[in-house]
Amino acid sequence: VGGLTACAFKLLNIPPDFKNAQPTEAETAVYNQVSAVLEEAHGILAELQSYNGAGQEIREAIQNPGDLALQERAWNAVCPLVAKLKRFYEFSLRLENALRSLLEALTSPPYAPMQHLEREQALAKQFAEILHFTLSFDELKMTNPAIQNDFSYYRRTISRNRLNNQQLEAENEVNNEMANRMSLFYAEATPMLKTLSNATTKFVSENKTLPIEDTTDCLSTMACVCRVMLETPEYRCRFTNTDTMLFCMRVMVGVIILYDHVHPVGAFAKTSKIDMKGCIKVLKEQPSNSVEGLLNALRYTTRHLNDDSTSKQIRALLQ
Repeated sequence: VGGLTACAFKLLNIPPDFKNAQPTEAETAVYNQVSAVLEEAHGILAELQSYNGAGQEIREAIQNPGDLALQERAWNAVCPLVAKLKRFYEFSLRLENALRSLLEALTSPPYAPMQHLEREQALAKQFAEILHFTLSFDELKMTNPAIQNDFSYYRRTISRNRLNNQQLEAENEVNNEMANRMSLFYAEATPMLKTLSNATTKFVSENKTLPIEDTTDCLSTMACVCRVMLETPEYRCRFTNTDTMLFCMRVMVGVIILYDHVHPVGAFAKTSKIDMKGCIKVLKEQPSNSVEGLLNALRYTTRHLNDDSTSKQIRALLQ
């Protein structure tokens, strides 16, 4: 664990001397690509946080179907919101590409995952930041039913107008094909996590020459790093605020879920390289309001929790 905890500090940039893990020349191209995506991520989260929906306008329009002014008011309230939802969806595609580039960089031969995480600290930090964003986005989305309501209303209105042969301007913004793709995306409880899980699975299946362990070991090492940081008092006392704790917990849960999607037997089996008991215990020691979303992500977005190979003890811990 000595090397692991040394790596932990570098990975999560806890001490001041690691504040700005700078990319080496070889990392620069990937680092710059991912940086551009991460810069946009802050704005996306802020927009999602302030997303209030058009519930009031939609209710009034539905209750008074004959009142054209109310129909128009609801439509005008929903259209800019759908443009926002389209932006979020398109961002998920960019995030997927960024993750793919990072996976390629952090698993390429001849280095082992731990060597990669130590050599390419700047990229490892970006990988952690992508997971932090993903879990943050999905937590906000899960607690905001307005997103689904607004989008459903938008689609129903477009279908109705199509039946009446009316072409709406907004359709140029979100055509039928785009609406179908967005619909599938937002139907997921955790859409960003689903995007990353699919991307990781696809990465593994397309890179037949790369041993699957190179990817899963990279993920399990990161999970282990986070767990060690969270459960060891001498490291935890260096966390200057709860945001760092949350960052660490989100990254840990994110890599567990990706591992569970990619590894043939998943994260919960006895043979798993992730100490699931330890990880769940660490989460459960935190205030429930800050971890309930993360525990739900483990309960509902993993693939192998309900397999026969999962011990009763682990299942009980997640009850």
